[in-house]
Amino acid sequence: MLMRVQCGRPSEFVIPLYCLKASLSSFSQEYSEGLFCQKESEIMVLKIFFPQCCNAADSGLLIGRWLPGHNSAVVLAVIHFPFIPGQVKQYLNQLQSLTQVDLTVLGSWCKPSEDQERVQSFLKDLSTIFPHERWLQLSSEKGKKRFSCLVNSRGSKVFESGDKEDKGDQVICIHYDQCKVMLSQLHPAQGGILNPQTELSELRLVFQTVSQSQALFYIDKYDEGPFKLTHWQSEGREGSILVELSKQASVPVCLVLAWLLSIWYWVCKSRILNLWPMRFVSSKLSSCIQLSHRAEHLQTISVPRKAEDHTEFMRKANIFVSFLVDVALGLLLVSWLYRENRIGQLAETLVPVADHIAEELQELLKWLMGAPAGLKMNRALDQVLGRFFLYHIHLWISYIHLLSPFIGMILWYVGLSACLGLTFALSVLSDIVALLTFHIYCFYVYGARLYCLKIYGLSSLWRLFRGKKWNVLRQRVDSCSYDLDQLFIGTLLFTILLFLLPTTALYYLVFTLLRLLVVLFQGLLHLCVDFINSFPLFAMGLRICRSYRLAAGVKFRVLEQESERPLHLLMEINPLTYSAVLQWYRTLTYSCYPKDSWGALCKKLFIGELIYPWKHKNIKTD
Repeated sequence: MLMRVQCGRPSEFVIPLYCLKASLSSFSQEYSEGLFCQKESEIMVLKIFFPQCCNAADSGLLIGRWLPGHNSAVVLAVIHFPFIPGQVKQYLNQLQSLTQVDLTVLGSWCKPSEDQERVQSFLKDLSTIFPHERWLQLSSEKGKKRFSCLVNSRGSKVFESGDKEDKGDQVICIHYDQCKVMLSQLHPAQGGILNPQTELSELRLVFQTVSQSQALFYIDKYDEGPFKLTHWQSEGREGSILVELSKQASVPVCLVLAWLLSIWYWVCKSRILNLWPMRFVSSKLSSCIQLSHRAEHLQTISVPRKAEDHTEFMRKANIFVSFLVDVALGLLLVSWLYRENRIGQLAETLVPVADHIAEELQELLKWLMGAPAGLKMNRALDQVLGRFFLYHIHLWISYIHLLSPFIGMILWYVGLSACLGLTFALSVLSDIVALLTFHIYCFYVYGARLYCLKIYGLSSLWRLFRGKKWNVLRQRVDSCSYDLDQLFIGTLLFTILLFLLPTTALYYLVFTLLRLLVVLFQGLLHLCVDFINSFPLFAMGLRICRSYRLAAGVKFRVLEQESERPLHLLMEINPLTYSAVLQWYRTLTYSCYPKDSWGALCKKLFIGELIYPWKHKNIKTD
């Protein structure tokens, strides 16, 4: 039997409502940020959050916190007998100064024993030493996993929870896993941002109380203190030698990394690299952009100070794990490339492939210089454009053959760049593709500029026929009167441009399609780079291995429901969905391609505007 509370989802009750009617007549569920809250009613409900690790604790005092603004208490630990009340008060004052949590003695815990009545009487008398508005008396019973609860309110009688004749408070005991609640991070509903100025809801206060009380959990059974406690680490504190060694080594490693980054930024700020040609080329090369992006990541994780909050910690962890995986994949690529002389084989096939592409372009241009698809072209313009592009292909082939003796050595050194990470290797591959297809880019620019010139000329002459003109100052179309000479010349120019437009448009269409193929391939490479840079590997690993660390809400399971006895519920954590993990912890990246809408892209293609494979400004995108 379950009832779940999860952010952004409607209420889901798996237990029959009539089973909870007796004890939950005033207990309602509200599903905001994955939390529940208590509504005002005639009968108040007292909720006691009790850790499962304290079910087998010896008799003693309950240490915890009364939640401000809520009729709820969070039990954190049990102090065993014997103890001195003055030392307990002093210890609680020290904890309050360390944790900034209002810790107090909530009541007493009694374990079944031969002198149970005497112990209960003694524990009841302790309420005068530790005065509070309410004093909880929890008593475990033999042969049962649950316990009974008595609430002693100041100025009123002692009543037992679940008593139907009593019109006072009703008690609901909510058992929780203290380790999971302390280590988990409760996320707001629907991807919202928690505002610290707003009032915290009840369940968030429970998570916050447990997580901020870590100093209480440092004392275990091996410590020689004035008293013993029972909590989730009372049997011994959990730890790992590797984790402790990594913590000790993190500070000097961060200092060395920060020193190396300072040298790197000093080199980048040198006068030679800040000249206009160098800055322009570095801003267009994908490898330089990726290198600067990784330098910013390393600068983020090289800060030796501890993360201030959970968001900063997760961001650093995601960047660090992403960097390690990226370098590991790059080293695997290097080992594959330099095994069995694959670099030499790639260099031997690169020049023949470039020659084959050039030959195919020559055949395409010869086809366009004839009668492509039976279309009647302007022969003079067709021959001029065809010979112009053929000459460029001839220059490109000569350039490739001139570099062919050095291609093997260039690829050998370029392959070593994969040691910086797979993303850097993919960025270098994108730059190599851009260099090898530079002639296609030139053809596209020539055809687009010529086509755009004719489109704008035709639109301007069309406004001339209608007695209009474009007002440059006011950026609008105004009326204008033209004489006969202007109209005659405009008619001649309009006729010439209109009849030359099909030939120009055909060349523009062919080279635009070739350019789009290159941009599509480069776009796939950049998608892979952005995926590796932005994918939250650490957060996704937590979601798979320890899903309770990323909580979206909670769900409740009924443990015991009997008349005249408190209702016992088990609180379990609902983890974030995988899509929510991506939404919360995805790292911001620097995309090298402009993100235009399909309408804007089609408009640019129609009027002949250039589609650049880069952004004019490095804008951080999500």
